[in-house]
Amino acid sequence: MRTDPRMSFLQSNPHLLEIAYDAARRTLRPFLRRLAPGGRVERLLVAFERTTKGALFDCRMCGQCVLHQTGMTCPMTCPKDLRNGPCGGVRSDGGCEIIPEMTCVWVQAWERSKRMPRYGSEILSILPPLDRRLQDTSAWMHELAAGAESGASAWTA
Repeated sequence: MRTDPRMSFLQSNPHLLEIAYDAARRTLRPFLRRLAPGGRVERLLVAFERTTKGALFDCRMCGQCVLHQTGMTCPMTCPKDLRNGPCGGVRSDGGCEIIPEMTCVWVQAWERSKRMPRYGSEILSILPPLDRRLQDTSAWMHELAAGAESGASAWTA
């Protein structure tokens, strides 16, 4: 699935997506204790994530969404699945080494992060390695569960 071209306005205005991200956190926070991975609620979240994040970000459903840390650009759309920055093959025009007509995902992430006042600096963080066991599961569910276990996550901020 490719990003829906009608979503380019939102992609060009990642601060609006920051606001939506915070709204989703506030909306889901009251349900924290009732959510259990693998249940009916997760299946609903997976369907919702696949639909919304697919259209907005060409989401690959990795189960470990880091959009707010990567300029609201999905690093999993990189042909090399590079999650922590560009490869050494970024072309001088910002094009991808593998797909030259495509702008490097990390060039987009860097540019978009500059327009994110709340989370933009998180692009400087090293992300944890991808856990392939979480493929096709709900990233929101995992983050909510992590917040419930630790008592302090981005969802409780």
